[in-house]
Amino acid sequence: MLSKSLPGSGFFPLNGWALLTLTLSGLILVPVLTVLLSLFADERQVWEHLADTVLGLYVRNSLVMMAGVAAGVILVGSGTAWLVTMCQFWGRAWLEWMLVLPLAAPTYVLAYAYTDFLQVTGGFQIWLRRITGWGIGDYWFPNIRSLWGAILLLILTLYPYVYLSARLAFQEQSVACLEVSRSLGYGPWASFFKVALPLARPGIVAGCLLALMETLNDFGTVSYFGVDTFTTGIYRTWTALGNPVAAAQLSALLLLLVLLLITMEQVSRRRARYYRQGFKPTPTRYRLQGIRAVGAWLACGIPIGLGFVVPALILLHMTLRQGELGRRFWSYAQNSFWLSTITAIIAVSVSVVVLYGLRMQGLGRAGSPWGLRLAVQLSSLGYALPGVVIAVG
Repeated sequence: MLSKSLPGSGFFPLNGWALLTLTLSGLILVPVLTVLLSLFADERQVWEHLADTVLGLYVRNSLVMMAGVAAGVILVGSGTAWLVTMCQFWGRAWLEWMLVLPLAAPTYVLAYAYTDFLQVTGGFQIWLRRITGWGIGDYWFPNIRSLWGAILLLILTLYPYVYLSARLAFQEQSVACLEVSRSLGYGPWASFFKVALPLARPGIVAGCLLALMETLNDFGTVSYFGVDTFTTGIYRTWTALGNPVAAAQLSALLLLLVLLLITMEQVSRRRARYYRQGFKPTPTRYRLQGIRAVGAWLACGIPIGLGFVVPALILLHMTLRQGELGRRFWSYAQNSFWLSTITAIIAVSVSVVVLYGLRMQGLGRAGSPWGLRLAVQLSSLGYALPGVVIAVG
């Protein structure tokens, strides 16, 4: 029944799979459209108040965070992906999967752990004063609870998005291109910057966009650090001003910002096209030894250590210091397990059906249903919004 075609057009071909894909995408798109439609509501007084007070700060901090996180995740994610994919050194196989571990740590948890460890009364500064004999106020120490501290923590937890997509892109690249670069005398770094990185651009950009969406909808970290962004502005407009419509309008600006990012990236490609070969022989990895192997280890190990190992040890020490976990901990753990499991099953199931529905429509050929693809792409924009806004929408 699902494969039987019905009369339709090239914009929306009406068959079973198309209708099912449109239905699922539409259900996901409804709260997003609700948020966008809020732009037509008349909240002039609230906007004048925001423009005169904090709106400029929201925009500036959000843009600075996006720029810093984008640069950081691209540098760390693509660099580590290249090292574990195209270089051979001791421990590479272990680092290959350990580099994903920081993605499992919520950014606000890292913020809490590092704040407890690095503050004036934290373990690190106590140790520093003990070995130097300094007193409080005798030295300068960076404040982790700042805009740049938030950017650093977001980089440490979000670079796996770029790492995973870049690693897949490097694995699927034509080995012939890399072998030709070697025959021209290019070393590992020259091959990376001049050949592999340009070819992996679509994957890197896709991972970076996911990281930027996470950055835009992050609330726990920026709220705990006292950094004013669009997300904190949405909550304050909602709770302090008691105006959910104006909060939804701020959320709509977030969506428009994400659309602008995607459009700018696609325009920047212009007529560039990227192709994959059918047969991909295993590439000959660059063998790193001595100081180069140590450098590769540090480049891969530092993100793992700072993004997962160190905060895990801090949290473990805090747990042991508190003693027994208590009943509430196991209740929280059980709720988290079932919530994540059920959500993952539903999300994967919907994604498989929607993507297979697109596949059944023959996307990429002449007369492909681009309207169907547009609906699916728009439904994913909700990822850039705080979850509570989507819930109300």
